[in-house]
Amino acid sequence: MTKEKKAIIVGAGLAGSLWAVYLAKEGYKVTIYERRPDIREAEISAGKSINLALSVRGWTALKAAGIDTDVDELAIPMPGRIMHSLDGELTYQPYGKDGEAIYSVSRGHLNAMMMDIAEKKGGATIHYNTKCIDADTKSGTVILKSYKTGETFEDSADVVFAADGAFSAVRYNAFQKQNRFDYMQDYIDDGYKELLLPANEDGSYRIDKNALHIWPRGRFMLIALPNEDGSFTCTLFMPFEGENSFESIKNDQDVENFFKTTFPDFYDMMPNLVENWHEHPLSSLSIIRCKPWTSGKMALIGDAAHATVPFYGQGMNASFEDCYVMYNLMKKHNENWEEVFKEYELRKPDGDALQDLSVHNYHVMRDFVGDPMFLLQKKLEAKFSKAHPDKWMPLYSQVSFSNIPYSEAWDTGMKQDALMKKVMDKPNIEEIWESQAIEDEILKEIKG
Repeated sequence: MTKEKKAIIVGAGLAGSLWAVYLAKEGYKVTIYERRPDIREAEISAGKSINLALSVRGWTALKAAGIDTDVDELAIPMPGRIMHSLDGELTYQPYGKDGEAIYSVSRGHLNAMMMDIAEKKGGATIHYNTKCIDADTKSGTVILKSYKTGETFEDSADVVFAADGAFSAVRYNAFQKQNRFDYMQDYIDDGYKELLLPANEDGSYRIDKNALHIWPRGRFMLIALPNEDGSFTCTLFMPFEGENSFESIKNDQDVENFFKTTFPDFYDMMPNLVENWHEHPLSSLSIIRCKPWTSGKMALIGDAAHATVPFYGQGMNASFEDCYVMYNLMKKHNENWEEVFKEYELRKPDGDALQDLSVHNYHVMRDFVGDPMFLLQKKLEAKFSKAHPDKWMPLYSQVSFSNIPYSEAWDTGMKQDALMKKVMDKPNIEEIWESQAIEDEILKEIKG
């Protein structure tokens, strides 16, 4: 008689739900413990959390699990971004080639759908309101406490996965207390506050539906991503302290004045701005780096292993990619988890590179997307890439429209950026950027 294979997942978020489906495909009985209540029993607000940008890595993982068509109904394509200048001028920049797009997805709606899929397609049992208070990596045991009953109990499995986010209880209790476990948490200087731009009275969108909107203002910025109901989830990223900061906005009049002067076109179309401002909390952003990601019978996946800031829209995609990578390793090593975990550790440089990419793209979005020379550089890169696709894939395309490892994309992208800066420094580049001479110069630089 074949022994039942059992797995425990701590965390019923996006990564945990997807990983449950993968494990079920291989015959595992999956139990998920989730600290929060069941979000499906509460009304999900579109503007409750930063929208997700689903790209190729995420779609690859969803397709391999057989659930990409389920998610497709929630996804709104965004083939490019629209920059809003102070005077209201709009500049459109495509993200990639024709047909390439990232997809806006409501975090709450996607999470609810993924829980449904984990239960129905994955056969997972999800226990809500249950917190992990201790864990033992050697035995694969988790100690849990029910918020509803106050009961403390334990459970164990052949293998245990921590998918419980940036502030992972499993990582804290089972990993961080181990000898030689490396851990770093770094908060960036900026926080964020969300706003919900509602649909027009007839349900239509107030601004272009198929784009990520950015209001870049140097040291701070506002972004907006579309929702299925005609609304936009908007997020203001800004320093906590200083001249233009959350600290400097002290009262309702300050809110009005700030948006009126810095985002006038947004201000004109945003009803009930002050009320909306107070409805959403001010939140912080951090990066968490740690190693190792595995110990004994336990592994960290998603944000528990490599939490990052949201500026490349890759947090969810990287978490889904973790599941995809782990599944392929599971098949490769015939479920020899010791070997699976050993090779999974090789993904650590990709986690670090993702974090470097995310911080880098924040500076790009905040400081450069409204800069004419930056936009010209992107046009030149796109032109050269189209002419020589075997020699140049823009960094954004490597990250969002391929499955190239993050560490490889980061390394190649930084080399490309250094090369392109030399080219953009040439006199009269605005007049000669389309010339054969510039194309030849780039080819010469590539060959070295």
